[in-house]
Amino acid sequence: MTIPRSEHLATTFSRTWEAVISAEESVARTMWVRTEQARFEQSAMGDGPLADAYDAGVRAAAPPVDAATGAALRFLSAAIGARSVVEVGTGCGTSGIWLLRGMVPEGILTTVDVNAAYQDYARSAFARAGFGAGRARLIRGTALEVLPRLTDGGYDMVSVDADQVSYPAYLEEALRLLRPGGVVVFNNVMVGSDEPDGPLRVPGPAEIAVRELMQRVREDESFIPLLVPVGEGLLTAIRP
Repeated sequence: MTIPRSEHLATTFSRTWEAVISAEESVARTMWVRTEQARFEQSAMGDGPLADAYDAGVRAAAPPVDAATGAALRFLSAAIGARSVVEVGTGCGTSGIWLLRGMVPEGILTTVDVNAAYQDYARSAFARAGFGAGRARLIRGTALEVLPRLTDGGYDMVSVDADQVSYPAYLEEALRLLRPGGVVVFNNVMVGSDEPDGPLRVPGPAEIAVRELMQRVREDESFIPLLVPVGEGLLTAIRP
């Protein structure tokens, strides 16, 4: 049976129009997300201690989390009523302030970084944000040396924003450190490319490690995962 030319053209036009509408809706959603993220950033920059920590991180080449990512960290720590949180990658204190603001008033943040200057600034940033010295325990050292010394099952949340090559190893430590119902968070997991692997594009060590992390979290029944599209990508997972 031959389809009349007019009907064929109408069908083609309809499909093309649907594709245009879909593309416009996608652009609209993207613009909405960017607008809301910009509002988060504007609000955060009006917060003196947080803005100071953010600026210090930029100047010190210790990339701070953006406000949308910070808000997600605060939300997660508040949602589980976190009393004890481990942070891998102190930086200059931006993410630590967000985490502390979500934790219960007596909660303690244990934050690990190899850079002494970063931690010195973070300690001052926490104080300027109104947190007493007892609210944050800053440990200087490499995370894979420090984490094994922390208490098994003693933490409500593990937040990681550090060298991506070590993300799979940090996941193993998080499994040991988290209590049932605890949450692990990995920042900066959007390291892939739209181009397929091949002779012209070989994935680097960080991308390979993040892929391994994502696959492990997806397939491991020890976790209930969620990928949050804020900042450079936030992978979160609950340990049931």
